[in-house]
Parts: sequence; structure tokens; C-alpha cells
Amino acid sequence: MTDSASEPEASVLSRIEGLRDKSPAERHAAVAAAAGLAPDALEALSDRPALSVSRADGMIENVIGTFELPLGVATNFTVNGRDYLVPMAVEEPSVVAAASYMAKLARAGGGFTASSTAPIMRAQIQILGLGDPFGARALLLAHRDELIALANSRDSMLVELGGGCKDIEIEVFATSPIGPMTVMHLLVDVRDSMGANAVNSMAERLAPRVEEISGGQVRLRILSNLADRRVVTASVRVPAEALSTKAHDGADVARRIVEACALALIDPYRAATHNKGIMNGIDPVVLATGNDWRAIEAGAHAYAARSGRYTSLSTWEIGAGGALVGTLELPMALGIVGGATRTHPAAQAALKLMGIGSAQELAEVTAAVGLAQNMAALRALATEGIQRGHMALHARNIAITAGATGGEVDRVAKAMVAAGDVSVAHARLVLKGA
Repeated sequence: MTDSASEPEASVLSRIEGLRDKSPAERHAAVAAAAGLAPDALEALSDRPALSVSRADGMIENVIGTFELPLGVATNFTVNGRDYLVPMAVEEPSVVAAASYMAKLARAGGGFTASSTAPIMRAQIQILGLGDPFGARALLLAHRDELIALANSRDSMLVELGGGCKDIEIEVFATSPIGPMTVMHLLVDVRDSMGANAVNSMAERLAPRVEEISGGQVRLRILSNLADRRVVTASVRVPAEALSTKAHDGADVARRIVEACALALIDPYRAATHNKGIMNGIDPVVLATGNDWRAIEAGAHAYAARSGRYTSLSTWEIGAGGALVGTLELPMALGIVGGATRTHPAAQAALKLMGIGSAQELAEVTAAVGLAQNMAALRALATEGIQRGHMALHARNIAITAGATGGEVDRVAKAMVAAGDVSVAHARLVLKGA
């Protein structure tokens, strides 16, 4: 780890009136102004290619080009009393709009609050060939201070920044398909990095000494993506009246959301889709900031099953005064230094747009977006159903598929929504003037 956290940018205004009605170029200028940045500071988030093939060739193997996703900005977010504009890279219609609208409703209750634990990642060292796995555990614990010091000798910069290996834990599996094994966990404070390289390097460094102490053979030496010591909690309290729709009063909507969440709490089939909706908000932010969305997904779903039964990552309740109260808790191993966050120009610009000052701050904002997306999905499911709003936003994609271009896209999309028939066949009829 050779980089340090950037300083947070100036205060951001996350409320931008009429953003959806502007052109992409006008939105770019409006977002830059709201973030207090010069427009050229966000050039990597414009329609110009942000990632050159030559730079991509240095990031992964066998590069033949680059692949782009739409990049939107979620507005209205207030997290821990501070406004944020949130970049989201995603192909699915309705995600950015839904998150922005729920963030607007949340402002009636002061926005979102979030907290996070220290950025502790864990590496596992698997030890085989032991006749006395519990005895090996005792020997390794007796050398705890030596092993921690040896691990920290691998990354002096991380230690200087206040991080480094803080402790070890030892698990013993008396039986397994290959016999008994002992597994040593390194608990490492990785500061503002995601931490994979740091903890993997420490595990590699310790392997020979672990074999000497235990008398066994080390096999796996790698991080765990179940970052259960690096957890974020986000919460929101929305006054019931802010949830009102034309067909339902706010108290009814709040009750319906709680009832919808109840199924996800008890049924893994519903929980899988419920949690996918949460990740609809989280993954686009993770991707836009150059972080490892696959690691976040793996950790989230493993955390949802930590009791031995897969369940919801969020809970929704009726609080004081009839307010809707939502809480989301999950591991969030995000970084703002190293990896693609420093090699991808668009990821750098995304972090600059958000004005993020630490990896923990990024994790807290990202969790808030996940909670907003969850509220949007539950609100839709509990009232009008998920398809009505989703298909209205999906109509533009259908229009393009049918051959619409330029101004035809909006005209065809609106005609399909008005007719209640969002399909390629109907779009083609509209294009033909039928």
C-alpha cells in the first residue's frame, strides 16, 4: 500500500431540480456545478472514452478493447448529515431513478445515517498433515506476537499509516473430507485499501514459519471475502406521510413494506430476490468507483447466511410516530487507494465527484444507496407492483431495440406507456405510424 486517502472535496448539493429533463451534456455541467468542481474535473465521466485500450492492456490479460456501461448519478442523498452525488454504473433501467427518489423521501426524516467498524480483513492459512491439530493451535498462539511482527514486516507503509496485522485467530476442524486441519486467520487493518494484496502477501510471508511452528504443511494462503469484521450499518427513518401515493396513505405503505420484508426474513427464496434488490443499489457504486463488486457480492450473501439459514440483509419496522424505519447491515470491503481505483480514470473521477475522504466513508454511502434501493423495490412491490414503473423506464430500451433513434426514442416510449403495451412489436407499429 503506497497511496494515502484523498482529502474530501468541498460541500456537495445533492438536490438538482429537473436533472432528468436535461440532456446528458447539461446534466454533466449541472452535476459538476452541484459538486463544486470544474467541468473538466469530470471529463472522464463524459462521453469521451475514459479508458484507453493501452491502459486496459496493463490492467488485465488478452485485451482486445473496452466495454462500457451507462453511468448515471443518483441525487438527493444525505448521509450522516452530508449531501452526496452518487455515481452508478449500471445497465438496468429504474435503478438510478428509484434510488434518487427514495433518497428524496428520506430527506423528510433527515436522510440516512451510517456507521462502520474498522477496516479489518482476514487472511486464512490452511495447515494439513497434523496428528495433533489442537496442539498445533496452542503452539501457534504461543508465537502470536512473533507471527504478528513477521506479518507486519511485509508492509511497513501500511503499519506507518496505522494499519497492519492486529491479531491472529486459530480454527481447528477435527474432521474434513481430507482429515483434520488447523486454519490460522490473520486479522489485518488495511486502512483505505480493499486489502486483498496486503493480506495475501502477509499470509505468503508467514507460511514457512507457520510450518516450522506447527509441524504441518501449509496449503492455501489467501484472504476471505467474508469480511465479517468490516461491517457497515445504514439506517433510515421516513415519516409515514412522506410515503403516501395517490392510491395509498403513508401509514398503509409503511405497513405494507414491513409485511413485504417479513417474507424475506423467513423464506430464502424471497430473501435471494430481496437481497438482489439491495445489491442493485450497491454494485453500481462499487463498479463506478473501481472496486471489486464480485467480492462485495460474495461477502454480502455469505453474511446473509451466517446463521446457517439464508435471510434478508435488511429489516423494516414501524417506529415511533408511525415512521418507517429501515436498517441494513453487511460487510463492505471497499478501497479508495490501489487497484482500479487508481488506474481507471473514470473511477478516480467518480471518487472526486463524491468527495470521498476514506474507504469507510465510501462504504457508508454505498450501504445507504443499497438501503434506498431496497426501500424503492419494497414500496413498488407493496403498492402498484414492480413492473409498472420498471417497464415505463424500460420503454426507451424497447424503442431502441425496435429501431428508434434520436427524438423518436422518447416519442415511441411515451406512446407505449400510454397504451400499456411496452413491447418491440408495439414499438414498431408506433414507428410506422400505425
